[in-house]
Amino acid sequence: MGAVPADPGGGGGPSGDKRPRMIARGWVQAAVLVTLGGFLVLGFLAFRTYEAQPPIPARTVTANGRVVFTGDDVREGQKVFLRAGLMQYGSIYGHGAYLGPDFTADYLDRSARMVRDSYARTGTGDPAGRTVRDYRTNRYDARTGTLVWSDAQAAAFTELTRHYADLLGRPDGKQGLRPKAITDPKDIHDVTAYFGWTAWTSAAERPGHDYSYTNNWPSEPLVGNKPTGHTVTWSVLSLIFLLAGSGALFAAFGRWNFLGWHRRDHRELRFHAPDKVRLTPAQRTTAWFFLVMAALFLCQALLGAAAQHYRADLGSFFGIPLDRWLPYNLVRTWHTQLAIFWVVTSFLAIGIFITPLIARGWEPRRQALLTRALLGALVVVVTGSLLGELAGQRGWLGRLWSLLGNQGWEYLDLGRLWQVLLTLGMVIWVVILFRGLRRRLRRESVANMPWLFFLAALALPAFYAVGLLASPESQFTAADFWRFIVVHLWVEDFMELFTTATVAYLFVLLGVVRERVALAVIFLDVVLYGAGGVIGTMHHLYFSGEPAEHLALGATFSALEVVPLLFLTVEAWGFLQIGARRHSLSDTPFPHRWAVMFLAAVGFWNFLGAGVFGFLVNLPIVSYYEMGTGLTANHAHAAMMGVYGMLAVGFALFALRYLIPENRWSDRWPRLSFWSLNLGLAWMSFATLLPGGALQLYKVVESGYADARSLGYLQGDTNVFLEWLRLPGDVVFLVGGVLPLLWMTWLGVRHRVGRTRQPDDAELSLLFTEVGPAADGDGDDAADEDPADAGPTGGTGAPEAVTP
Repeated sequence: MGAVPADPGGGGGPSGDKRPRMIARGWVQAAVLVTLGGFLVLGFLAFRTYEAQPPIPARTVTANGRVVFTGDDVREGQKVFLRAGLMQYGSIYGHGAYLGPDFTADYLDRSARMVRDSYARTGTGDPAGRTVRDYRTNRYDARTGTLVWSDAQAAAFTELTRHYADLLGRPDGKQGLRPKAITDPKDIHDVTAYFGWTAWTSAAERPGHDYSYTNNWPSEPLVGNKPTGHTVTWSVLSLIFLLAGSGALFAAFGRWNFLGWHRRDHRELRFHAPDKVRLTPAQRTTAWFFLVMAALFLCQALLGAAAQHYRADLGSFFGIPLDRWLPYNLVRTWHTQLAIFWVVTSFLAIGIFITPLIARGWEPRRQALLTRALLGALVVVVTGSLLGELAGQRGWLGRLWSLLGNQGWEYLDLGRLWQVLLTLGMVIWVVILFRGLRRRLRRESVANMPWLFFLAALALPAFYAVGLLASPESQFTAADFWRFIVVHLWVEDFMELFTTATVAYLFVLLGVVRERVALAVIFLDVVLYGAGGVIGTMHHLYFSGEPAEHLALGATFSALEVVPLLFLTVEAWGFLQIGARRHSLSDTPFPHRWAVMFLAAVGFWNFLGAGVFGFLVNLPIVSYYEMGTGLTANHAHAAMMGVYGMLAVGFALFALRYLIPENRWSDRWPRLSFWSLNLGLAWMSFATLLPGGALQLYKVVESGYADARSLGYLQGDTNVFLEWLRLPGDVVFLVGGVLPLLWMTWLGVRHRVGRTRQPDDAELSLLFTEVGPAADGDGDDAADEDPADAGPTGGTGAPEAVTP
């Protein structure tokens, strides 16, 4: 058996001395400098957001002084828009849901046609040119806060108020919204004012420039909106940065073996059989987390199927008038919120599960009690937020709608109370991890893996809390800036960092990867994602009222985001194969084949969904025409489910392998779930979302953005056929993928192992027992071994000390 540390809870040697840093200082310096540089630029962009966001005029009037609407009307209209959940039905500035219209583009197109027709009827010369001048000339006076509209624009506002009253208050529904969704005349006036203001910002030229506040988005020939020089120029330059960055990185890593796994590594392991690994009380409690995770996943997938059915048949759900009870905007609100909830639940559980493994079997008292309290709090937040969103959209909460109901921002729909409680829940989770790790952390350099794992966990509540800066009172441009800190920076960067740290640590704990190699992977992730991902957040904000520097920097650094995805995906195969190719010296096989398979799937979808599909929609000139179409949905599904969904399932399978007794475990369930989830997701993408999105992109270029986002286009025969074509993939995903996972998590609770670690069972908290030489006695092993990583014998063949 391998040697066991004298102090199971410590991190140093027998003397308890602090273990020194295990990676070169240059890695640490690079990570700190790159991260600080990225956030300094992000801070500057935040300042510019508030300085240059479009103004809301105190009043909008005609030439003779008649008030069309006021600034308070616009602000109240935004609250009506959010309270009714309209961002989960249509969109503003291209951001939101994809069934209803983009209200900015819809108002702009309809009003411009009305103005042009009005000038044509009155015999005005060049009615098309006059219309363009009406919209592009910025008649806002900052000193008085007054915006002047032409009489034709004011008349179009009055007519469009009637149009939106019919659209949003239709008594028969049949368009995705519940019948009579908004009927109050004041609310209709205010929300129309909100749409009209956003349309004005999209066409009126920004002072001192020849393009609008939205960089001429959307594409609308009636008002002279076309791509700006910034949009085209930075698209070209971003491609150059991508090619240069990819070439430089592959040249560097092809020349120097920074990570250390290119050398052959033929060590073999003796694994503990899963039945022999002793679990702590908190580890056993995580079985309930994974059951809740799978149940939320099932609900989220069913709601996704229902939301997609609306695009195939607006009239009914197989004869059921679904819009009366579960309208599209409520279904999609729940679908997007549950996507976050079930993934986060798995992340919380795996953090708690591996903490005692990092601490070498030690767990503080009452850790299981805290874990159960966290689970209860999570259930309360999830249930309360979902019911609050239902009540808020129905108007049952009165003035408390944003506190207890729904704030209405996509991905941040939940009421402010539930948002705060969810943040506090993640803080409690960090406290649980700290309690379990504190003895280990005291004896480790802050640059070593225990600290990196803890700091990556600490970043999750910290950056989710940034979403609290967006409120229904915030102007859209500022709110969208903070919203995408959560949607992009929290999800794509800091969840990615926690993922990398967790996966690397799992491999270290399994003995299949040396700690120095895992450390290099984590620091590489920090450097590469810090270089592109932090500032690359701006690729979401090209056309939502930000100044041009957001477009320039967002395009450049967003292109660099693809570089780590490309490189780490290639390198990840080598990382995963280290674990997959182990031969056992005993009768116990490698117990985590299917968990590793899900991690391999993450690498595939990370490259395809986040990298290829993401870069396609992030290029400014493409995003100008594509934003808010099916290609955005394609990227979102392939990246969110393909990366974080597969990760969440892989984490669950790792823990379930120890939670489920050996006599109850069968590989057929994870095998079925793996292939069904991946095939179902691929079918969803390649049969429906990708072709449908490409056709919609063509429609935008051919006929304009408003037309391509209309219900008339979405209900066309080709689109309806593609939506029905998705059905077989959804059935495979749900029946073959989600249900077996739910069954496995139920087994984890129903037959949860009863073996709890005793104080003298430190060795049986380890996942493997011995590292030895290859059975074939390859003479190159010792030469390839890094002496600094070897065990007490220097890698000459005797067993190493087990010190993960």
